[in-house]
Order: sequence, then C-alpha cells, then structure tokens
Amino acid sequence: MTFEEVLPRLKAGEKVIRKGWGGAELYVKLVGQSTHDGENLNPYFLINVRGEGYTMFTPTVCDLLAEDWIIVE
Repeated sequence: MTFEEVLPRLKAGEKVIRKGWGGAELYVKLVGQSTHDGENLNPYFLINVRGEGYTMFTPTVCDLLAEDWIIVE
C-alpha cells in the first residue's frame, strides 16, 4: 500500500508499518488532537520500537513514496 492509502486507516485508529524496514519497528500510529497544560496539542505520529518504546515519527520522502506499507493487526 502507499502512504496515501494507509493515511485514512491511520486516521481511523489502525496501526501500520513498512515491510521494507524489517527491523525493530513494530508499528506507526496517529495520536489525535488533544490538550496539554491547557494548550492545544496537534495530531502527531508515534512509532513503537521493540526495546525502546514510543518515539515521535516523521515520515521521510522515501516513506511517503514507498508502496510497502501494511496494516498491523
């Protein structure tokens, strides 16, 4: 799948990953808009990495153009 195809699935709460990564990456998910300390917190992507936990994720140009995105159950 392309990033354009998985983006609506991310918005629906599903988790995705790229087949080509093949490392410790478990999945990417979208965290919706919320508030923090009384201020708006805009939506952002998190990636779950085995042994490290969550960190912020920003797709690269390669990620955006890749066609190996899959849905994680």
